[in-house]
Amino acid sequence: MKKLSRTDLCKTTNGKALNFKSTAELASLNKVIGQERAVRALNFGLEMLAPGYNVFVGGLPGTGKSTIVKDLVEKFAASKPAPPDLIIVFNFLDEYHPNVFRLPPGQGQKFSKQMKRLIASLSADLPKVFKGEIYTKRKKEITAKFDTGKEEILTGLQAQAAEQSIQLILSQEGFQTIPLKEGQPMTEENLAALSEEEQVKISERIGLIQEQLRLALREMAELEEEREDVVEGLQEKIALESVEHRIGRMLENYADHKGIVQYLEHVRDDIAEHVQEFIGIQVPPEFDGMSPQQLQQNLLGRYQVNLLVDNCRQKRAPVIVDNNPSYYNLFGRIDKKAVMGGWYSDFTMITAGTLLKANGGFLILDMQLVMQNMNVWEPLKRTLKTKSLQIEDVNEQFGYSSTTSLKPEPIPLDINVIILGRSDHFHYLQEVDETFNTTFKVRADFDYEATRSTENERLLCQFIARVCRQSKLPHFTPEACSEVIVHSSRLAGDKEKLSLQFGSLVGIINESAYWAKKQKHRQVLSGDVQRAISEKRFRGSLFEEKVWENVESETVMIDVAGERVGQINGLAVYSTGDNSFGKPSRITATTYMGEPGIISVEREAKLSGKTFDKGNLIINGYLGQTFAQNFPLSVTVTLTFEQSYGGIDGDSASSTEIYVILSALSRIPIKQGIAVTGSVNQWGEIQAIGGVNEKVEGFFHMCKMRGLTGDQGVIIPASNVDHLMSTSEIITAVEAGQFSIWSVKTIAEGIELLTGVKAGVANKHGNYPARTVFGEAQNQLKKYFLRRIALEKKPTKSL
Repeated sequence: MKKLSRTDLCKTTNGKALNFKSTAELASLNKVIGQERAVRALNFGLEMLAPGYNVFVGGLPGTGKSTIVKDLVEKFAASKPAPPDLIIVFNFLDEYHPNVFRLPPGQGQKFSKQMKRLIASLSADLPKVFKGEIYTKRKKEITAKFDTGKEEILTGLQAQAAEQSIQLILSQEGFQTIPLKEGQPMTEENLAALSEEEQVKISERIGLIQEQLRLALREMAELEEEREDVVEGLQEKIALESVEHRIGRMLENYADHKGIVQYLEHVRDDIAEHVQEFIGIQVPPEFDGMSPQQLQQNLLGRYQVNLLVDNCRQKRAPVIVDNNPSYYNLFGRIDKKAVMGGWYSDFTMITAGTLLKANGGFLILDMQLVMQNMNVWEPLKRTLKTKSLQIEDVNEQFGYSSTTSLKPEPIPLDINVIILGRSDHFHYLQEVDETFNTTFKVRADFDYEATRSTENERLLCQFIARVCRQSKLPHFTPEACSEVIVHSSRLAGDKEKLSLQFGSLVGIINESAYWAKKQKHRQVLSGDVQRAISEKRFRGSLFEEKVWENVESETVMIDVAGERVGQINGLAVYSTGDNSFGKPSRITATTYMGEPGIISVEREAKLSGKTFDKGNLIINGYLGQTFAQNFPLSVTVTLTFEQSYGGIDGDSASSTEIYVILSALSRIPIKQGIAVTGSVNQWGEIQAIGGVNEKVEGFFHMCKMRGLTGDQGVIIPASNVDHLMSTSEIITAVEAGQFSIWSVKTIAEGIELLTGVKAGVANKHGNYPARTVFGEAQNQLKKYFLRRIALEKKPTKSL
């Protein structure tokens, strides 16, 4: 047993030892504090180029892993070249499968502009070409040539008709055949006057000429079709020459890119083939109902370039943080628009997701956000495994869309994905997802604490300097930095550790600066940091305040003075959000002859957790090992936490329960001014517990409310002394002798302190001395045993 002194209660840092007058003198932190394992793992994952070496970054929230990972990845990305641009263009062979091309960074935008200029130039120049003298003259020559052919056919037909005394007359209804007599057209009366035989002969001659007329008209139609083909050929030839003249230079510039060359050739041929629609003077039958201008606009849309990913401003590999990793945000989407009661989309309506924008670089995702978005996790793993991305309509995949959507070519991926999550996320995915380990082969775990060395204290001061500069805050004095260092150790719950929960530290730094400005301080002083810490606690302490009101009014009964048999003050920690506080709880025990064992009221009422129940079973083992070597136990112990109506868990009160059982058995009273915390094993050795600072502070606050007597204090495990980071108020009270904190290693040490009576040491026969706690407890247990034997031997009277 040891009574703790000031040096045991807290480790402080002397401001003068920091060797600066203000954080303004310090360089901003440019390295990572205490995360060597995580940094090495992350660097390995970034440098490893083999498939599946994506990185899962685990660790508690608030350790700054997001910021640190982004900084490290950006530094690494600076050494890698910018990735190529991605463009999507119309596929002239299959419009439902647009082509995707890669171009050097900046060339995608350049190519897009070149295509716009090309089409704009052709739209302006081609109509002029077809209104020009050369085309007009050549077209007239072709038309004249075919018109001559038609005239020759008609002349020949006229001659044949004349030989048969038939006259051909062209009217609005077409060609008419009129019989002639002596060179004059016959009237209906003349025909009626002829004999039947003559009428038959005239009809035969007319039939013969009509057959010749039908053949002549077919021949003339064929000539007209031939003329149109020749004119279209002329148009295509002239258009091809015009397009070739303008597109030739682009073909030379992109001669090394087979896909672009093939695309430009398709553009050239397509414009030449559809030149009439291109210049807006003709509508093919299949587009009947559209104006030439509408058709022209639709046609021109085919020659646009969809710049899917533009890296013209990238000087290095991209680093993208996706804070909303929905399916479309991650993989890209194909937009649609309503047209005449239906849905329409084309290649210009395809947009890239963050996977493509980060292609050639790094994508940082939050595991929590990924799991919150349906239909993302499996496609993400599949995409990373195949190193290929297919932009598609997710609704079509699940049968929610009845329309056929576009399906661009799969796009090769060269990307490293870093997922931020908690360690339990990693363990869960390892258990339930067979492919997880093959997709994320690198694990980088961020620690939540670092060794409190002189170097790390200095680095923490540099971190404060960095925050001050980034947020334009007043700088901290060395004494203020010392307060932040002490607070960091308190967050870590260890004198020799510094918390790496930078989120909490940044909050305290900002709030300290606020109070400094409020007091018109030019620099942040130690008092400003203390004010920030106390104000933060006050804002979250409403529930704590209500608890203490109940204690002060004695609605909750707690004694902090006097002695009592079978009653002791245990300590528990309550958490409300980011605020935790300790509170004493009265624990009582009664013992009586009966079946051996402990009846825990909390366990019987189903208010206890598994760890609490385990602690009670360990108590059974301890009692048996200590007192049941010569005779069996015949005692029933009832234990309860008085006025506790909620759930309870943990084994930190197991030593406290043993103390109160020993008091109940020995009938030796326990000092109520001392509270106890500590776990125990079956050998009676006291083990460390959590929340030791909150527990000590809670009982100190209780004693302060009732009045400090100098006899009050807390017993803690010796293994928890290194975790003490007590407040200045407690340290002052301890130094003044108003309050004490003791550390113990065994139950024997603790019970002596609580009762003022020796615990007792068993002799070789296993018996403890009289007038010791263990001796009196053993004596009572022996009485229970003997009485039970006597009762078992006594005959039972029949009724």
